[in-house]
Amino acid sequence: MLESGKKRLKIGFVSLGCPKNLVDTEVMMGTLAARGHELTADAGEADAIVVNTCSFIDPAKQESVDAILEMAEFKKTGRAKKLIVAGCLVERFRGDIRKEIPEVDAVVGTNEIERIADVCEGIGDAGGGAAPYLYHELTPRVLATPRHYAYIKINEGCDHPCTFCVIPQFRGRFRSRQPESVLAEARALLAQGVREINLIGQDTTAYGEDLGLKDGLASLLAQLAQIEAPHGKWIRFLYCYPNRITGRLLETLAEHDSLVKYIDMPLQHASARILKRMKRGASGEIFLRLLEKIRKAVPGVAIRTSMIVGFPGETEQDFAELCQFVEAAEFDRLGVFGYSDEETSESYHLDGKVDRRTIYHRKRRLMALQRKISRRRNRALVGRELPVLIEGPSPDSGLVWQARLETQAPDIDGVCYVGDPGPRAPRAGQFRRMRITKAHDYDLVGDLTDDPPADPPAAATNPFRIIHGAVGRPHAHQ
Repeated sequence: MLESGKKRLKIGFVSLGCPKNLVDTEVMMGTLAARGHELTADAGEADAIVVNTCSFIDPAKQESVDAILEMAEFKKTGRAKKLIVAGCLVERFRGDIRKEIPEVDAVVGTNEIERIADVCEGIGDAGGGAAPYLYHELTPRVLATPRHYAYIKINEGCDHPCTFCVIPQFRGRFRSRQPESVLAEARALLAQGVREINLIGQDTTAYGEDLGLKDGLASLLAQLAQIEAPHGKWIRFLYCYPNRITGRLLETLAEHDSLVKYIDMPLQHASARILKRMKRGASGEIFLRLLEKIRKAVPGVAIRTSMIVGFPGETEQDFAELCQFVEAAEFDRLGVFGYSDEETSESYHLDGKVDRRTIYHRKRRLMALQRKISRRRNRALVGRELPVLIEGPSPDSGLVWQARLETQAPDIDGVCYVGDPGPRAPRAGQFRRMRITKAHDYDLVGDLTDDPPADPPAAATNPFRIIHGAVGRPHAHQ
């Protein structure tokens, strides 16, 4: 709680980037709430505004700078006296932020987020030089997701040497939470009414290696599947590394109904030559064998991946090989990124840079190819009756309800739109059954076929909300 003589502050948040960043925002919000401060969704009413930034690629950096400048206006028009910048942008440009944007009063790096209350209450920065940080089950946290799903960060940092990636530079070396900590947090979330838990980390498939655990992720998933949840639960894990998809992991995924049949495995490319330059290894042929193994071991599994086009040295032949691979692989979900030439990445020094126009057109061509695959796979679902998790009224239209299949991860994949529910009115957080009646490129339409369950409503909606929401995530149609 607040120390004697300190003022209770209203604090607003802008959270940008991936779910891993969103968890950091939730931890900062929890730290401030535990100290006795008030969280507000109205930037005009905030005494202090925190912008949690992303700087993975150029568009993310620009979005972060734009958000900082937008929030800086509230120091002129609102009551805000402090503007604090946190997150990945700080780790890369700590010295430049205060110099180039004088409206910023303090910066907080990714390993300094537990100092956020001190920074908001005082003046100056978090100080820098903090030891690698990873929250645990007792860390105060305020969820900013809808009430029926949440993220749990099971590890932080990365030891992979990918030449295009700068994440290890500001997230640090790989480190895992203890299994007991993750299980305790999952039990608490499920008890609060959360229906879907999404496990995240830079590489979830490496979970527990630093703790000396063999098949750490598979073991953790098996234990999570055993947690009682009378009204149902989904457990999903994101961000797999292809050479860590073990037989034990696939067996565990297939064995438990509550483990959703979904693999998110960024492959980045299919040309062996480009993958070697990326320091990823493997090839399209190796990946096709892996995909066959996954689909055989886990019937009905949906596989999502992401690709980078325009990596230095990528020729038309390399790109054609990538397109042929995507056609053969028939991914359920695919995100495409244009290569971003980050100054501190190893790939920045590679020759054979591809011009922006070529990158743009290659991205469009690959997504057009995937759009046809996605449409075909979605049409194969028409007529089937499948379980869905009700999300609530669609943000696009209050007249339509929105839901997701277990093969549709929140915020990055398509959704299901519920037709006229009639007497079967849904409620956010319910597990229901839906018959698919129509398929679009990425989204599905259907009708509920079961009666509303007798389960109680999910936990009351959390009144604390970040100002902008977590944005900048790679949707399937981008």
